[in-house]
Formats: sequence, C-alpha cells, structure tokens
Amino acid sequence: MAPVKKIPDPTDVHVGSRVRLRRTMAGMSQEKLGDALGVTFQQVQKYEKGTNRIGASRMQQIAQALKVEPSFFFEDLPGSKTVMPGMSEAGSASYVVDFLSSNEGIQLNRAFVRISNPAIRRRIIDMVRTLADETGTTD
Repeated sequence: MAPVKKIPDPTDVHVGSRVRLRRTMAGMSQEKLGDALGVTFQQVQKYEKGTNRIGASRMQQIAQALKVEPSFFFEDLPGSKTVMPGMSEAGSASYVVDFLSSNEGIQLNRAFVRISNPAIRRRIIDMVRTLADETGTTD
C-alpha cells in the first residue's frame, strides 16, 4: 500500500502565506528569519507552505521577528466571520494578499511607497487604470 500524502490544513496554509507576505514586505530572507528563530531556512519554507504547523510559542517568536501582532497571521482567514472595512467583496482580501505576495506586487509596492508626492502617486494610479482598460481588464 502506497503511503498517503498528507494535505496541509487550509488554516496552516493561510497562516504560512501571511508569514511569507509579512516577511517579504519586510525585505527579510527565509534564512534571516530562520536565524532569528533558531531554525533552518528549510523549516521556514515548511511553515510558509503550511506543511509544518506553527505552534503558539513559535508564532509569538515569528510575530516579534516580523514586528507584527500574532493576530496578523489570522487576518482574512477563509471561513472567518470577521469582515475588514473596505474588504466586503468576496475574494477581494485574498486577491490583495496574492498580489502583495508576488514578486511584482512586492517590487511595485516598495517603489510606490517611496514616492512622496501625492500628485505623482495619483498620476501613476491613473496611468495603471488606463493601461488596464486598454488591455480589457476590469476592476
């Protein structure tokens, strides 16, 4: 009989994706986070994929290393009853998390927040909307 491959729990996958999101937003490598926790970068990978569950004390360590409250990792948890203001549309929160977890999203976010002039920021948003409209993409 072939061994049964265990599927990660959706909550563990979500928490892991939030760890990855925060780590990448902070510009921290898996190796650096692993060093802060006293584990290997491979272990951090397993946490981020949801393959290995994160215990309460380890969650507290991760939160401290990434400078967030532990509750950050549970925000927008699928199936939760909590609705974030401005995030009432179905799937909108996960879309934002998916985008900010991508390399392009991280690069765009980092560059955009360095622009201090509000008028330039508005012009960039207008330009991106125009480009999206030209390619047939809708809001």
